Amino acid sequence: MTTTTKTIDTPTGSATPVDGETRPTAYATTSSTDRRLSQLDALEAEAILVIREMAGELERPALLFSGGKDSVVMLHLATKAFWPAPIPFPVLHVDTGHNFPEVLAYRDETVERLGLRLVVASVQDYIDDGRLRERADGTRNPLQTMPLLDAINDNRFDGVFGGGRRDEEKARAKERIVSLRDEFGQWDPKNQRPELWNLFNPRHRPGEHVRVFPISNWTEVDIWRYIEREDIPLAPLYYAHEREVFRRDGMWLAVGPVSRPRDDETVETRLVRYRTVGDMSCTGAVESPATTNADIVLEVAASTLTERGATRADDRISEAAMEDRKKEGYF
Repeated sequence: MTTTTKTIDTPTGSATPVDGETRPTAYATTSSTDRRLSQLDALEAEAILVIREMAGELERPALLFSGGKDSVVMLHLATKAFWPAPIPFPVLHVDTGHNFPEVLAYRDETVERLGLRLVVASVQDYIDDGRLRERADGTRNPLQTMPLLDAINDNRFDGVFGGGRRDEEKARAKERIVSLRDEFGQWDPKNQRPELWNLFNPRHRPGEHVRVFPISNWTEVDIWRYIEREDIPLAPLYYAHEREVFRRDGMWLAVGPVSRPRDDETVETRLVRYRTVGDMSCTGAVESPATTNADIVLEVAASTLTERGATRADDRISEAAMEDRKKEGYF
C-alpha cells in the first residue's frame, strides 16, 4: 500500500510532511532574514523590555529627566512602553541652578505635554541652607550627589532610570543594566549581579535601591539616528545657532550669569551647538553648521572625541571622574 504525504513550509523554509490536507501558511513566502530587526529596532526593543520589566518589579521607580537628549530618548521609550496608558512613574530632575534656560523651558513643556509628575531636587536650596558650599571653580555638577540621594530617600524611590550609554566613559565597562546601590546610595563595581540571557535582577535589601540604564547598549550615534527616525523634538541648544562665547581650556563657553569671561578672554559670536547640556559653567559648545538631525548624525559619526571629553570640564579632572562620582552615589 502506498501512502502519500503533503508538506507545508515552516518558518525556517524547510518542508515538513503533514498527513491530510495542505494548510496554507503566511510563512510560505517569508524568509528568516526578512524578519530580522534593524539595529535601532533591536535597541528600542531591548530598552522597552527593560523599562517594562523594571516597572513591574519595582514598587516606586522614577526616571531621571534633565531635558538632555539621552533622558529625552529614554522618556520617549517609556512613553512607547506604556502607550496608550500614561507613564506610571514620576520624573526626577536634579537642578544645579546653573542649567541653560532653554533646557528648563523644554523640561517644563515636556512634563506638561505628557502629564507627568515632576520631582525637582535643587542644589541651590542646599547651598542656601548651608548643607553644601560653592566650589572654588564655580561648577555645580559635582554637588548633585547629596540632593539626588536625599530625593531618592525622601520619595522612597526603590529604582531610578538613568540615561547612561556604553560609549560615554570608561566606568560603563564595569556597569550593568540594573546596578545595585547600597544603603548609602553608593556603587560598588565588585558587588553587581551577572545579567545572562537578558535576565535582570532588581532585588535589594531595605535601604538599598537600583539604578536602571535602559540605553546601556546605545552610542551617541544611535541616539541621534533614533531622534532622527522618531522625529523627537529637543531643546534648540542642540542645533547650530549664533551665540556669544569665549575660549577656555579648549572649549567654547557661553557668556552668561554663571560663566563670565576673564580679562584675558575675548568674547566672540560664533555658530555653535551643544553635544550635551549640563551645568552652564562647565559645559562647552562645539563649532558646527549642523541644523538638522541628519546633519548631526553625520557630524557625530565622524567625530573622534566623546561628547564628555570634548565639552564637559568636570569630566576632565581625571580619567576616572565619572567612576568616582558613581561610587559616591551620583549617576
